Amino acid sequence: MEKVEKETTMTDLNTKQTDCPFCGDHVKGRIIKEYGTAIAIRDQYPVTAYHTLVLPRRHNPDFFTMTSPEKKDSEALILLLKNEIMRNDVSVVGFNIGINCGEAAGQTIIHAHVHLIPRRLGDTPNPRGGVRGVIPERMAY
Repeated sequence: MEKVEKETTMTDLNTKQTDCPFCGDHVKGRIIKEYGTAIAIRDQYPVTAYHTLVLPRRHNPDFFTMTSPEKKDSEALILLLKNEIMRNDVSVVGFNIGINCGEAAGQTIIHAHVHLIPRRLGDTPNPRGGVRGVIPERMAY
């Protein structure tokens, strides 16, 4: 059987692109939490308060190019952030977690990242359908 995923090395983890706003010095002062191969920063255009982005340190285009360790570390970091946000803001009663992969899916920065968006009762008139809202006429079902 062919091995699909390559072994991650420390060199890979340090791979950066100088023109990427999520690589190297571009995010250095914005990091709010770290976990292994993943870091977290606040979204510069937040949907709600505490809207956070979790991304791998290594530059790669999207979720599908992340290694297993990067995905595991990102998931662990999302759980830590979720708990921290809920401790700091008792009005948070839910979350949307989203990943845009490719321009057609709305990805504007081509560096893998996960949106952690805290939700509060009444923050939208009808939240039914949640992430289905990426195509508004398909949100209600």
